[in-house]
Amino acid sequence: MRILVVSDSHGAKNFMFRCVEQFKPDMILHLGDYYSDGEELHERFPQIRFAQVPGNCDLSRMPLSARRILIPTIDGVVTYMTHGDLQKVKINLDILKLSGRKAGAELVVFGHTHQSFCEQTDDGMWVLNPGSCGYIHPSAGIVEIENEQVSFCRIITGQDLYEQS
Repeated sequence: MRILVVSDSHGAKNFMFRCVEQFKPDMILHLGDYYSDGEELHERFPQIRFAQVPGNCDLSRMPLSARRILIPTIDGVVTYMTHGDLQKVKINLDILKLSGRKAGAELVVFGHTHQSFCEQTDDGMWVLNPGSCGYIHPSAGIVEIENEQVSFCRIITGQDLYEQS
């Protein structure tokens, strides 16, 4: 299963749309800022599994049913989804990683900092921040799951879209 992870679109949706068209994910995770961008993404590609959480910029306009943290199991992989502001990720990732471990997560995805990275911790948990898909140098994340475990994780940029066009 291929998962596209996007965050911090802030109203700029073209990069998200191009990533879906280019990488053809089986599922999309949107991590907030702006929640309505995620809704539009899902409306445009309704055949693709989709989940989203709101960000700190969404608090006054998110649906009442929106949850700030989701812990879905995706193809056997427990996934901790959050925007990251509640876990104070701009200071450090300690609270985020602890929250992920307490949830039994094998994959933790978050946004908020606009700084992209994907790494595996010493105990095997994957931590991904796709960066911001809505700014000058947009980025997103691709995660692949095989045999109920993360087999691949990387950051994609506008350059990746250009190279494969």
